[in-house]
Amino acid sequence: MRQRNNSRQSGPVTAGGNIRWIICALLFLATTINYIDRQIIGILKPTLQADLGWSETDYGMIVFWFQAAYAVGLLACGPLIDRVGSKLGYGAAIGLWSLAALAHALVRSPVGFSAARFMLGLGEAANFPAAIKSVAEWFPKKERALAAGILNAGANVGAIATPIIVPLITIHYGWQAAFLVTGMLGFVWLIAWLGFYGPPGLHRRVSAQELAYIAADQTVTVGKPIKWRTLFRHRGTWAFATAKFLTDPVWYLFLFWLPDFFAKRHGLDLTSFGPPLIAVYLLADVGSIGGGWLSSWLIKRGYSVNAGRKLALLASAVCVLPIFFASIVSSLWAAVAIIGLAAAAHQGWSSNLYTMVSDTFPSQSVASVMGIGGAAGAIGGMIMARYVGQLLGSVGSYLPVFTWAGSAYLIALLLVHMLVPRLGSHAS
Repeated sequence: MRQRNNSRQSGPVTAGGNIRWIICALLFLATTINYIDRQIIGILKPTLQADLGWSETDYGMIVFWFQAAYAVGLLACGPLIDRVGSKLGYGAAIGLWSLAALAHALVRSPVGFSAARFMLGLGEAANFPAAIKSVAEWFPKKERALAAGILNAGANVGAIATPIIVPLITIHYGWQAAFLVTGMLGFVWLIAWLGFYGPPGLHRRVSAQELAYIAADQTVTVGKPIKWRTLFRHRGTWAFATAKFLTDPVWYLFLFWLPDFFAKRHGLDLTSFGPPLIAVYLLADVGSIGGGWLSSWLIKRGYSVNAGRKLALLASAVCVLPIFFASIVSSLWAAVAIIGLAAAAHQGWSSNLYTMVSDTFPSQSVASVMGIGGAAGAIGGMIMARYVGQLLGSVGSYLPVFTWAGSAYLIALLLVHMLVPRLGSHAS
């Protein structure tokens, strides 16, 4: 592949417009909806078990089929999105997962819910590959981590909004209405996406000045996208997949085990989970945007892309280390602060890890690499869910679990650096 670097400019290029930030806002909203549709089943679990007579095994299989579809979807969606583009690929994905979300209101059996969750997982798997591909198309390198941090913050907003919105709808209109209302949100977004999104060079609202700003430090690749199977020959693919495999399970730990931790360690229940969980995810939002801002700021200050990204990753990894204290402190809010710092650091880590893909691969292959890495993270999450429960049952403490979580990021960063000593030049 031949490459042309557009960074050779006679002088600094100013932004000249903000269409790219409107695109970023749409990506943020899509990620928020993604997490609302994902988490609603957990919020409604007690209601559905009471109404439909599910066993814990039934619920476990429903969750399993979502996770399995998510891993499969991540592998399949990347090449598809790279082939058809962000507009159609993202639109089709949110259309599929919104239909699946609506379908939950029509089924009653564990088999029916498993089928609906499977289709939801297939559609939702495309969210981050399509979003990061869109960021790679619309943002110069110096702004990509910040943009990725903003869209990634949508996950935390969704995690906060779901336990607020869903119980209110369920209490007044029933659990079927909760699935219908949240499912319709995706179609509202889809109308806005199809009406507004397009490649920067073809977008009618983008000024020539903003287009030049977007392209100022991008490397334009002339040729075909890297074939999917060929991506496994590149160290950058293995660096991203390894980091996702090691660190994504920590985020799944936060999503699915924090209520249990607060219940066992601090005696909280359904009526008192809210404030601590909201505090954790609010801090995670700050970390998502702050982590992306940090590497963007370092690069603007003269650091190389390699140094800026890896320093931000190192800062995030260090901030997760104290999490093992969360299982020792007696104060609830001290534990919330420690876990919140770790959650913020994870999101800052993710913002820069996502951006690392667009630093290392041409935009035509970003979604494919994102899918491979995301699948590795999903598999790591499935392994974590399988064995953390057994560990807690035998040890009776979260200390070894949090100790593992705290060390995962530094190990991952070491492996990333060994595999890709220098970021910033595209695979070829």
